[in-house]
Amino acid sequence: MPDAALRLKALLEQLQGSPIPVRIRAWDGSESGPPDAPALVVRNRRALRRLLWKPGELGMARAWVAGDLTVDGDLYAALEAMAALVWERGEDARTLGEALRDPDVRAAVRGLVKMAGPPLPPAPPREEVRRRTHLHTKRSDRRAISHHYDVGNDFYELVLGPSMVYSCAYWESPEGALEDAQRDKLELIARKLDLKPGMRLLDVGCGWGSMAIHAAREHGVSVVGVTLSQEQAAYARKRVAGEGLTDRVEIRVQDYRDVTDGPYDAISSIGMAEHVGSDRYLDYARDLFGLLKPGGRLLNHQIGRRPWRDETRYEVDEFIDAYVFPDGELAPIGGTVTQLESAGFEVRDVESIREHYALTLRRWVANLQADWPAAIRFTSPGRARVWLLYMAASALAFERNRIGVNQVLAVKTPDTGTSGMPLRARSWR
Repeated sequence: MPDAALRLKALLEQLQGSPIPVRIRAWDGSESGPPDAPALVVRNRRALRRLLWKPGELGMARAWVAGDLTVDGDLYAALEAMAALVWERGEDARTLGEALRDPDVRAAVRGLVKMAGPPLPPAPPREEVRRRTHLHTKRSDRRAISHHYDVGNDFYELVLGPSMVYSCAYWESPEGALEDAQRDKLELIARKLDLKPGMRLLDVGCGWGSMAIHAAREHGVSVVGVTLSQEQAAYARKRVAGEGLTDRVEIRVQDYRDVTDGPYDAISSIGMAEHVGSDRYLDYARDLFGLLKPGGRLLNHQIGRRPWRDETRYEVDEFIDAYVFPDGELAPIGGTVTQLESAGFEVRDVESIREHYALTLRRWVANLQADWPAAIRFTSPGRARVWLLYMAASALAFERNRIGVNQVLAVKTPDTGTSGMPLRARSWR
């Protein structure tokens, strides 16, 4: 009688020291666990070998990306159930080394090894990128950006929808349309920057050109957008031409560190600063400060994490680092504000829109799931699985306040102290 699921569940609970909150469905057709829970489908023994050779998040990710491990049922419910096992282990949870000192745990591991079959470790999926350290040279940043963004504009069109905005939308209500919420986000940024006809805007990390087009079309400004992605730049230039805005919008494949044609009246940096790196962040802030006119404004839209207990030790998110954003680093909002002010900026407003990103990500996940065959056709099965897992898990992380997103409005206030800001805060609403 097939019993792999029952044995696997018992072994995992022995390792964990508590019941497994999902149903296990194994490669031999057996099932075990709560009948109403989402099912974690272990499709082959190779999934066990991945987990044994790389216990924790990276082993799970490799099994998922390779298709050895899937979920049957509500993906969000499955991730919620698995969070305590993989991503949100309590401070009192024992480490793997501590667990292996327990004779029962060692017996459980021997049982898993026996079930897993041949002892050789499977090769990581081809979508995995490994780095030695957070270099953040121009070359390494260009390579990291290409890994994430040069996966096909057709794929991103499917996920992002017509707006082609790859950052948190700004929702009036959860029932609203994604494209309307993205337009409202771009308009919110334009108003915070107080864009007016004749001004020059630098859009750092311009993506597929949405902010540049909105600013030029709706506010009459001249825009320079810079990106390190060749595919993004080609797509953005085509959109600009289609809007008849080539006289007002220039899209460059250029590192922001190489921009020398300032000063600009305003700078937007939307979802780009996460790629800068903690060691380079002050330089990033100083570079943008130097590119602004006195009185010019910077709108820095950036994902932030909760502070760690030990900020002297960098904690790598193995899945994100290996498959999604190589060399990406998140900082707490307090550190971001401090670095901007150290560079010379006067920070005038900080707005958290954390819940808005959870709503945005759930819409992207829905878009991806609605046309899964096309998503695979546009990229690869493994890459599509990466995006599905990372967006769904990120939605839950925003909802649970594990990460947030903030818009920081900063001014290059001249020596006279005249900031040009309105007397009443947030008059742009």
